Amino acid sequence: MTSTTESLELEAPTEFPAFPFQPPYEIQVELMRHLYSAIEGSKVTIVESPTGTGKTLSLLCSSLTWLSDDLNRARKGKFNAAFAENSSKEPAWVIEQTVERMKREMEADDADYEKRLAKARQREHALKLKARAKVTKKPRLSDSKSVLNDEEEEDEYLPDDQEEGEYANLSPMVRELLRKSERMHASGPSTDDDEVSCPKVYYASRTHSQLSQVVPEMNRLMLKRTPNNSSSSVQAGLKRAHEDTDEDSLDRFTRTVALGSRKQLCINEDVRKLKDVDEGCRALLEAKGGKRCPYLPTQEEEYKMIDFRDEILASPKDIEDLAEAGRIANTCPYFGSRKAIPQAQLVTLPYNLLLQKTARDALGIDLKGQVVVIDEAHNLISSLLSLSTARLTLSTIQTCLDQLLGYLKRFRTRLAAKHAVHLKRLAVFLNAVKTYMQTWSHGRQGNFTEVILTNVFVERLGKTVASINLLEIEGYLRSSKVAHKIASYSDKQSEKEGKGARRVGATPPLYDVVSFILSLVGRSDDGRITLSMTSDSPHVIEVKYQLLNPSPHFAQVVEDARCVILAGGTMAPMSDVINQLFADLPSERLSTFSCGHIIPASSLRTVVVSQGPRGQPLEFTSPRQKDPAVVAELGQILMNLASCIQYGMVVFFPSYSFLNACKAAWQSSGILDRVQTKKKVYYEPEESAKCEQVLREYAAEIATPTTGRGPTGGALLLAVVGAKLSEGLNFSDNLARAVIIVGLPYANLGSPELQERLRYVKALAIEKKLVKRPGEQDADKELYENMCMNAVNQSIGRAIRHKGDWAALVLLDRRYGGERIQGKLPRWIGDSVSVASTFGQAMKTLGTFYRERGTGTRSA
Repeated sequence: MTSTTESLELEAPTEFPAFPFQPPYEIQVELMRHLYSAIEGSKVTIVESPTGTGKTLSLLCSSLTWLSDDLNRARKGKFNAAFAENSSKEPAWVIEQTVERMKREMEADDADYEKRLAKARQREHALKLKARAKVTKKPRLSDSKSVLNDEEEEDEYLPDDQEEGEYANLSPMVRELLRKSERMHASGPSTDDDEVSCPKVYYASRTHSQLSQVVPEMNRLMLKRTPNNSSSSVQAGLKRAHEDTDEDSLDRFTRTVALGSRKQLCINEDVRKLKDVDEGCRALLEAKGGKRCPYLPTQEEEYKMIDFRDEILASPKDIEDLAEAGRIANTCPYFGSRKAIPQAQLVTLPYNLLLQKTARDALGIDLKGQVVVIDEAHNLISSLLSLSTARLTLSTIQTCLDQLLGYLKRFRTRLAAKHAVHLKRLAVFLNAVKTYMQTWSHGRQGNFTEVILTNVFVERLGKTVASINLLEIEGYLRSSKVAHKIASYSDKQSEKEGKGARRVGATPPLYDVVSFILSLVGRSDDGRITLSMTSDSPHVIEVKYQLLNPSPHFAQVVEDARCVILAGGTMAPMSDVINQLFADLPSERLSTFSCGHIIPASSLRTVVVSQGPRGQPLEFTSPRQKDPAVVAELGQILMNLASCIQYGMVVFFPSYSFLNACKAAWQSSGILDRVQTKKKVYYEPEESAKCEQVLREYAAEIATPTTGRGPTGGALLLAVVGAKLSEGLNFSDNLARAVIIVGLPYANLGSPELQERLRYVKALAIEKKLVKRPGEQDADKELYENMCMNAVNQSIGRAIRHKGDWAALVLLDRRYGGERIQGKLPRWIGDSVSVASTFGQAMKTLGTFYRERGTGTRSA
């Protein structure tokens, strides 16, 4: 039957009727056809679709249309198999009746399931009305303070023995959920009849705020789960009967579930007040009797979780909707969302839950044969590297050692032999790390850093540590939950001795040790240990594991998934993504696609300014940034641009240090005062908390400009590439009629960690005998330049945010005129790049552009 199904090849539709805005732009149809073909062809594809081109809608519409067509294909394959199996031994009329019976059974199953979801929608609607009609008292733990704060029996501080009555007071269904989530055991989706898994799309992005945009787009699509909304080669069939009359049920939703952390989804107010919600939740899960969390059903109330799962799947919900639904239903949305995974068709989740194998195993996520969409994928490489970073300070190690030794002293006669052995080995390891770090830092002054191989670090810890099975220790710490128990006991003792209040719910310091040990276990050439000491008083001495190669940690996702889609508004330079993640992937499995922009060519002008007003070449390298003449000339350039550019003007500097140096010099020379006569100047704050206020004031000045600032008016915002304002913010319309990039923001080559990564990349390329593409440099130089251009491109992407928007991009550095650098700019810029041979020519080009745009612009 499998071969019969696979022979029904799906062709990319020429039309996508489910797309909510008809007709779609041509570039949207091209993108959706590319995505559909990539899924059908089991490819890895990198796609670039600039902001305003409907990227999210296109990703959802194409992938879910394929999912619907694939369901039809599977069903048609079953019918074909029935024909093939019976054609030689049964009359035609018997075969036809058999197929008709199969169709009716499928129709009945579909109708029954739709009725169940319709009832769930009705139930959810009724609960919402009830919640609005009266103030419902939130259930609280009758003895919650005693659960979290009162003295427990000392038995509760003893390590867990796996499978010794864990969660015995919970229902079997919830016990299974907790085993998956707490013990990190991969079991895959449930195979119970009530939880039959189905093909699905996993849609990941970096943050929950980005994922929150998916559900509104999903609601726009309203993709019907009736067979085949497209004109693919598999014909529509199997019309289902829908007998319910609920209004919502007239639209067939794609079953969607949003996954999040306890911090986002916990509805227990006592736990939400804690510093560490995860640990507070675990404490209640382990509590006995009436002290456990009231939002997890008991064995007698198992139906509540089943009903809540159906409510989750009945209509698309983002994280906030899901948490609110849990409050109304008095059922835990954290575990409810996990219960919904097998039957969901679309699963939205943040990067960390998709990219970490332990997280996938905990959730029971099996990517085999599924579609994986990674949005905002320009963050993917940095996310993969950061997820594998583990660090320990000397003070943390000392705290862990003190807690562990105190714990061993108190419970030495009550610990089972296996627990005592593991904990004593852990103490030996911690003491060895502490001793080595003290020795390493002895006699050193100021800031100092050393980078070494992981196996060298382990060797330096001594022969005793080398003989310890660190993987066994790490597994023991996870399964026994002893890290939390040691921290809880230590905090209680500190409170008793008057040394401070208990840190209830605070993350146990031993958790950092668990992560660090797990990093050491690999001991591969892909990682490095960095030892560092700061000049602070007292010195901060730290040991950190750093991953140098993101590819191995992403390889399992690529290997398991049917298709992996990396999508972003700006993915250039794509060669960087390919080199770092897919160097070993067969070329026939890899494809790329870059959309043009939906704006007309006349709405975008990109100008490379290669000379300053004095006729000298513009090149803002690190040494030249310290030249007072260069700083003064940059001030003059910005003053000239402020006289030409209408409304908002955002200038990105390569670093805070250069921005601050310019600000001080311009204030001293009076240039800043002259610029202020054209536009009011604002600065990106180094503190994140102050950004919102600066942006509000900047927008207000553009909306109602101060009088006397000349014909262009507006405001000037000085920001930093790669900082808080260079990504994710929407400078649409008058907020940014120009984005100016000052120089090329190359990373600091003085960083030992960056130097090590560049050396590693170069050595790896030589080892694998990688062939350079035309125009490419050596692997280390290519990576260094790509890191710079990736940051530039994200800043450039702040300008054009929708079809009616328009802006100029001004690149202040002659190096942008080079063919290689221009080849790494976003492809949607297209032919709009012009290199001005003189500063006067650049001003003339920009002046013409703004005169053509006139003053009839949209308000900010």
